[in-house]
Amino acid sequence: MNTTADTTGGATPNRRILLVDDSVDAALAMGMLLEALGHKVRTEHDGPRALASIDEFCPDVVVLDIGLPGMDGFEVAREMRKRDATKHALMLAMTGYGSDADCADALAAGFDHHLTKPVSIDALEALLK
Repeated sequence: MNTTADTTGGATPNRRILLVDDSVDAALAMGMLLEALGHKVRTEHDGPRALASIDEFCPDVVVLDIGLPGMDGFEVAREMRKRDATKHALMLAMTGYGSDADCADALAAGFDHHLTKPVSIDALEALLK
């Protein structure tokens, strides 16, 4: 497995990360940061396009915004859990919705973790290890 050294001297495995956020600027910035950490990133800006890309990209990790237009992140997560390419992927909700109920809804939809924006890169990288 390929690895890249992190700032603490440990090793972080390179991951294929599907990043889904309707904010183009936020997605671009987060994608560039994740790529700088050695990960391969594909960015999509809505649920249908994210779902269309998973069979080809086969992500190890999905970082998914909840507040997507049309098909929200909960719907996308539930659908991804049904598909072979993503049923075992690490799925992270990265959202502005931060209440206890929002977290519970995210976990019920199939997310492994719920992160409230702005997300600390240290917290995100810790989950990727």
